[in-house]
Amino acid sequence: MGGAILLLLLQPLLVSHLDAAALKAATTIFLAIVIQALPFLVLGVVLSAAITAFVPVTFWQRALPRRPAMAVGVAGCAGAVVPGCECGSVPVAGALMARGVAPAAALAFLLSSPAINPVVIVSTFVAFPGQPMMAVARFAASLMTAVIMGLLWLRFGRGEWLRIPRSRHAEDAARSRVFLSTAAHDFLHAGGFLVIGGMAAAVLNVFVPREWLATVADMPFVSVIALALLAVLLSICSEADAFVAASLTEFSPTALLAFLVVGPMVDMKLIALQAGTFGRRFAQRFSPATFASAVVVSIVVGAVLL
Repeated sequence: MGGAILLLLLQPLLVSHLDAAALKAATTIFLAIVIQALPFLVLGVVLSAAITAFVPVTFWQRALPRRPAMAVGVAGCAGAVVPGCECGSVPVAGALMARGVAPAAALAFLLSSPAINPVVIVSTFVAFPGQPMMAVARFAASLMTAVIMGLLWLRFGRGEWLRIPRSRHAEDAARSRVFLSTAAHDFLHAGGFLVIGGMAAAVLNVFVPREWLATVADMPFVSVIALALLAVLLSICSEADAFVAASLTEFSPTALLAFLVVGPMVDMKLIALQAGTFGRRFAQRFSPATFASAVVVSIVVGAVLL
């Protein structure tokens, strides 16, 4: 909310230099995105922190099949019922690996949990009223990408590329303390990126000339790549990104789908988290491959469902 307060405080000063109507429109768009997205962000952070604090990692060891290929599919599907934000999914995946879960399965869960969990899918339905297939397409494309990347790591990944991390919480740490620290960390981290994303969307909608956006939007492949790259740069929390995407009305449904699929799997904060947790050699290989897979799957699913 700091960005909203800053915009409101600076509005009188900026009005003298910018068109007043445009500035007010940008402020309105920014506040609408943040206010709509904030409840889903809070809910997602709370549920993710609860999973981290109260669900033991041994649960996943018992739940996942022993065969790695089957474990990848089950772990990918588990993201549909286990809420997790991007910030929390990386340490959870690391803890799974440390407890003996196949890295390919842990990576499939890492990608699917923030992308297809119930909070994200419901928020997508809310952000795109009258367009239920957007949420369906997001679920299908994100799950396919997560499973594909898990299988690719199973086939081509090498142990020397991956550093198995230690848990950031002590084994005997009080669960309530873990819950509170995880929730506070994830909310402050994700909330900051929501503010940045809301401000960027407001600028795109008001201050960028419409003909520029129309030119990019009229080129199908270019528009998909442009929004995929925008998702990487904005690094918006997956519980809130649908509201930003819904404001980009010039772009095709397939381009918006690419934005929604790429964002929870490959963005600036995730690349940094993955490099710090699993090592730079891992991030240098896994992030570009995930980006390419997400874009290709989005194009295919968009062509079929949208």
